[in-house]
Amino acid sequence: MTTTTNDKAIIKEVTINAPLNLVWFAWTISERVSEWFAPETIVEAKEGGAYELYFIPGNNKGMNTKGCKITKLINEKELHFTWKGPDQFETLMNNENELTNVNVSFKTINEDSTKVIVEHIGFKDNEEWAEAIKWHQMAWSGVLDSLKSALEKGEGNLCCQP
Repeated sequence: MTTTTNDKAIIKEVTINAPLNLVWFAWTISERVSEWFAPETIVEAKEGGAYELYFIPGNNKGMNTKGCKITKLINEKELHFTWKGPDQFETLMNNENELTNVNVSFKTINEDSTKVIVEHIGFKDNEEWAEAIKWHQMAWSGVLDSLKSALEKGEGNLCCQP
């Protein structure tokens, strides 16, 4: 996994031994996103559609991305969505008018291998944001490890065409 950081962006990439279409579905179908990212999800795979992740089942008040939207969707190439930080960064990151953005791009390496690049942008360039950036660096590494592990197992919904 490669990590690049500056004060305003986090970039992570991972190569997954799975075909592009299955990796794409893992990000864009609610039932699949909930198998590796967050236990409850609402994903409406269209521009303007919801990209809501609920990290604590049944809790829609905290630890979620409620209200986040898909801002760009190019089939099997790009998925961009707005992002809310975890509760400890709520006052910093979760102002509806100043959300950060996650841009995910997908590249076929070969028929059984896909590169996923996550670019999380919109972090402010100042001291109070340093901890949020550090936390998200760690979190995105974990998220991509989870995705890679889930897809490479080749089990359940993630292994098959919808």
